[in-house]
Amino acid sequence: MIVGIAGKIAAGKTTVAKFLEEFGFCRISCSEPLFDILTGNTQGYSWVPEVEFKGEPTRENLIELGRILKEKYGEDILIRLAVDKLRNCENIAIDGVRSMGEVDAIKRMGGIVVYIEAKPEIRFERLRRRGSSKDRGIKSLEDLLKFDEWEEKLYETTKIKEKADIVIVNEGTLEELRDKIISALGLGKHVH
Repeated sequence: MIVGIAGKIAAGKTTVAKFLEEFGFCRISCSEPLFDILTGNTQGYSWVPEVEFKGEPTRENLIELGRILKEKYGEDILIRLAVDKLRNCENIAIDGVRSMGEVDAIKRMGGIVVYIEAKPEIRFERLRRRGSSKDRGIKSLEDLLKFDEWEEKLYETTKIKEKADIVIVNEGTLEELRDKIISALGLGKHVH
C-alpha cells in the first residue's frame, strides 16, 4: 500500500508517517531523492535522472532542484524516485506530497492520499516548539499565514485537500491522531 501524506507546514505530516512506520511502512519524504541527488548518495536507486545542478542541500537548493527535475521529467518525478528507492518495501508512507501531479501519481500507483489539517494557531505553536532551523523565517502567526499563501500559490494545497481520499483534523493529542489514522486506514491495533 502506498500512502501519500499532504498538509500545510506543521500540520503533522511527519508524525503521521512515523505512526505508519510502527505498522511496518517504510517512510520517505519527497525531498529525500533531492537530498540524495545533491549529496551524490544515489546508489539505492535503479535509475537516477540526469541533471545539471549542484549545490549544498539547503531548502532553497532542494526547491530549485525539484523545480528543474519536474520541468524535465514531469510533475510526478519525486514520487517515482521515492517509490523506486523503496521498491523492496511492501508498504510505503510518502511524507510531504506537494502537488496535484504527485497526488495523481500516487493514485495511479493504486495508493491513497491522506490530508492532515490543523488551525494556523496550533501549527504556529508546533513550529515554535520544534524550533527547527529550516523554519527560522517564521517568527509570528502572520509569517505563517504568509508562508501558507506562498505555498498555496506554488502547490495549490487546497486542491490537494479536495482530491485527498481521507482528511484528518489534527488538533488534539498524539493519541487521538494515532487513533484517527488507525481507523481511517483500517490498520490493526497491533504493531507488525
